[in-house]
Amino acid sequence: VMTVPLYSSLALKKMTDLVAVWDVALSDGVHKIEFEHGTTSGKRVAYVDGKEEIRKEWMFKLVGKETFYVGAAKTKATITIDAIRGFAYEYTLEINGRSLKKYMENRSKTTNTWVLHMVGENFRVVLEKDTMDVWCNGKKEMETAGEFVDDGTETHFSIGNHDCYIKAVSSGKRKEGIIHTLIVDNREIPEIAS
Repeated sequence: VMTVPLYSSLALKKMTDLVAVWDVALSDGVHKIEFEHGTTSGKRVAYVDGKEEIRKEWMFKLVGKETFYVGAAKTKATITIDAIRGFAYEYTLEINGRSLKKYMENRSKTTNTWVLHMVGENFRVVLEKDTMDVWCNGKKEMETAGEFVDDGTETHFSIGNHDCYIKAVSSGKRKEGIIHTLIVDNREIPEIAS
């Protein structure tokens, strides 16, 4: 009697070809990008949040680039495959034409992110400072209302039946610029580091 393992050969093959995993924070959420590179088969597969976005089989050139799109805003992502020595490869992820590190550094300057817990549910709120678009749990909040107040502006919106607004006030310091604060049901929500 021969015992057959529970693992399928496909699952084992997938695990052995997985060469890189990145977490990318966009306005609509944090996306997991996984890349498979079969150096003997020439296979290249990119997954976003477990869903196959691109698949190429029998690529005879083992180095190169693969481009695909991530998230609700269809943000451009490119994986570059470079040979570093012998049969070793380096995999680099670019988002909108920038290295992931540079993209995330710039993103921390152009967005604010808050995570809050209400009524047994987590909410991730993102403000895109350049457009003043507000995202909540991956969806762009369409119902926002801007209002000028004595010390700055307020952008009002709702999460369920909770009244929310993002207050924008000058820091008074040129290097700091404008300070954005999320207020939900009259209480301030601390910002998370991007």
